Parts: sequence; structure tokens; C-alpha cells
Amino acid sequence: MARNINGEPYTRITAEEADEMIKAGNAVVVDVRRGDEYAGGHVKDALWIPVDDVIPRFDELPTEGNLLFICEVGARSGLAAEYAAAMGAGAERLFNIDDGTSTWIKKGLPYSTGSEK
Repeated sequence: MARNINGEPYTRITAEEADEMIKAGNAVVVDVRRGDEYAGGHVKDALWIPVDDVIPRFDELPTEGNLLFICEVGARSGLAAEYAAAMGAGAERLFNIDDGTSTWIKKGLPYSTGSEK
């Protein structure tokens, strides 16, 4: 269930909630893991921007729609969402997929491997 924690400039969501947002349109998943992690399996059509590159590559993030950040367990993706907020993205657009990529894949949600989007 989507939830906000005091002080966090984003909303925490589950993999299923993220999948529903993607299906509804107007949402982009941003994978913030290392390259080897991304290649091992990632959300289908995810934009890959490692967490340390979110600030310098902020202009590559869509300016419209929801940004759904994902990593492995929700820590780096939360940090990436905080970086996006610090760069001016509105908190209402920022989401952290709390349960991470492994859970996404285990639940049979759409994913790709290697450099395939």
C-alpha cells in the first residue's frame, strides 16, 4: 500500500502498485543500480541512471509524469528520489519501489536482461 514517511520527499510503493501505475501510463521506472546489476535483470523499459549519476544526469529524467525509482532493496532508490527532489522534481511525482528488482522479477512482472530495454 502506498505510504509516505515523514521527512521523505517521495511515496513508497510496492512492485504491484508500480506495475499498475506503468500500465495506467504516465510513469517511468528509473533503475539506479550498478551496470552489472541492471544487466542481470531489470524492469522492462526502465531508464538506467545509476544513483551517483542522478544529479549530473537530472536533465535526462522526464519532466512530465511519475518517476518510479527502483534498486535492489529500496535504499539507493530512496536516495535517488531525494536527489530528484533536491533538483526540483515535485514530491507528488516521486515514488520509491520499496521491494526492489529481485521481488519484481520473482513476482513475474515484466522484465528484461542485458542491455535490452
